[in-house]
Formats: sequence, structure tokens, C-alpha cells
Amino acid sequence: MEAHSSEVFVIGLTVFFLACIIGYYVVWSVTPALHSPLMGVTNAISSVIIVGAILAAGPLGTDTSRSFGISGVVLAYSNILCGFVVTYRMLSLFKNKPKQENKG
Repeated sequence: MEAHSSEVFVIGLTVFFLACIIGYYVVWSVTPALHSPLMGVTNAISSVIIVGAILAAGPLGTDTSRSFGISGVVLAYSNILCGFVVTYRMLSLFKNKPKQENKG
């Protein structure tokens, strides 16, 4: 039995919407202490995505797949970069600041 392309599209769209809803509730229920590890995990996921996007942007394929691959590389790269910036800033909140002596 062979699946029609419209059935595959509907199944893929359903999975996408369910993943968006579950992801929304998972991220907003995370305590603030776990945001840094969560950012680390999303950076790891983006690194896997960027590998797939590089393969899609490779020499074989149509112009459409190449353009989607290039846009995927750019978006995953910006996600990784911004994720590391946010993680660095959040970790800097937990650093101890040196105490200043009162003169007077």
C-alpha cells in the first residue's frame, strides 16, 4: 500500500503542530535554574540540524532544495550563536562580584 502525498503532508503537518504545542508547554514550565542546560541542549539539536542543512545545500539537488538548505544553515547558525550568547549572559549572572570596601 502506497501513501499519497496529501496524506504524508497532513501527517507531517499534524506532527509539526503537536511538536509546537508540546514544545511551548515544556519550555514555559522549566524553572529558571534549568534554562542554561536547556539552552545547551537546544544548541546540540541545532548542530544536528545544521549538518542536515549542509547536506541539503550540497551540490546534488534542485535549486529549491539548495535554497532551503542554505537558509537552514543560516538559521541554525544564528540559533547556535545566539544560544551561546544567551547562555554566557545567564551564566555571568551567577558569578560572584568582588565586594568594594567602604572608604570613609
